[in-house]
Amino acid sequence: MLKAPFPWFGGKSRVASQVWQALGDCQHYCEPFFGSGAVLLGRPHWHKNNTETINDADSYVCNFWRALSADPDTVAYYADQPVNETDLIAIHYWLITEGKQKMIAGLESDPDYFDAQIAGRWVYGLCAWIGSGWCSGNGPWQNVNGKLEKVSNATGLNAQPHHPDNAGQGVNRQRPHLGNAGQGVSRKLPHLGDAGQGINRQLPHLSNAGQGVNRKLPHLGDAGKGINRKRPHLGDAGKGVNRTLYSQASLQNNNSDSDSFLPVNSALYSYMRQLAARLRNVRVCNGDWSRVVTTGALTYGSTVGLLLDPPYSFDANRDMSLYTHDSGTVAHDVREWAIANGDNPRYHIVLCGYSNEHANKMPDSWRVHSYSAGKAYGTSNGGGRNTENRHHETLWFSPHCMKPTPDLFSLAEEEVEVDI
Repeated sequence: MLKAPFPWFGGKSRVASQVWQALGDCQHYCEPFFGSGAVLLGRPHWHKNNTETINDADSYVCNFWRALSADPDTVAYYADQPVNETDLIAIHYWLITEGKQKMIAGLESDPDYFDAQIAGRWVYGLCAWIGSGWCSGNGPWQNVNGKLEKVSNATGLNAQPHHPDNAGQGVNRQRPHLGNAGQGVSRKLPHLGDAGQGINRQLPHLSNAGQGVNRKLPHLGDAGKGINRKRPHLGDAGKGVNRTLYSQASLQNNNSDSDSFLPVNSALYSYMRQLAARLRNVRVCNGDWSRVVTTGALTYGSTVGLLLDPPYSFDANRDMSLYTHDSGTVAHDVREWAIANGDNPRYHIVLCGYSNEHANKMPDSWRVHSYSAGKAYGTSNGGGRNTENRHHETLWFSPHCMKPTPDLFSLAEEEVEVDI
């Protein structure tokens, strides 16, 4: 099972197996709030069906997964660098200004667009950052006359900047994460979703495993194939025997013996290629969650598995600065959709949230599984609202979900989780 390339606040890696027990080998899997993709990556390898649709409103998330599936080596190149505070600040500012402008324009105008440089730098910073605020654009440090300066009013460090022309282009100056050797991919980071969607955006056609209108896509049914599209060999950590990886500068200069040769993390490149192979036929959407759960979007498949994992609501009494563009109400909308569609025999729905968000509002016909999540940065030393909330993680399974077959080990696990 592949692990997500970065931890995500609210990720469901701990319960991926329980989710797939409930969904079964569904013909169509849909995840409207994708984030780090821990559940998709945890899908059992023996499943035969592979029509999968993912969505996230955060454009950085969408670009990362799209770039990774198309050009994993370049993503790995920009992610593979030492942790340096100066680099982190400069990359952060570049991402929310020049990088964001270029990325948004490309994603909105070209269905095949991706930027591997932005993707690699984004995941590098995500793994070196502590707490919330990565690429939110709400920090007080802005470019003033060519120099990064703190611009805020009297209400403190996180106040809105005085310069309206720089709105949404401020960064928080933050020391890199120094625990756990302070480096590498897969460290604890909050979920940074919800970047919104454009007006009159066209959603790729998702029924019948088909293609969008006037948009060329690989055939996704029956583990389909694209037409004349070459993909690098992704097995056995790349091509050939004893392959040597060089820096991008060396490869561009066609001179592997020059002074520009730099060793790279070959394990990271291999890992990114494995992720790319897994995502080869996954359809990536970028926008509001409701666009991928319409009747038309879910037409394909005799069974449709849906993982609904929205941002935690106001009801959870959680830290409302965890998400880049937060929403305290979308969880309510998702719950109502789940209840309204829960009796559809084609749908196997798993709703995620804290127990105090949905417990008294879900029908009795929905099965419940409670568990404790791992600690995030804000809770690792104890204290804070998230410390208590992590013990309230809950999954609700719709009536037509598969029933698990209990054994001695699963019964013991359930008992431990309920007692926490």
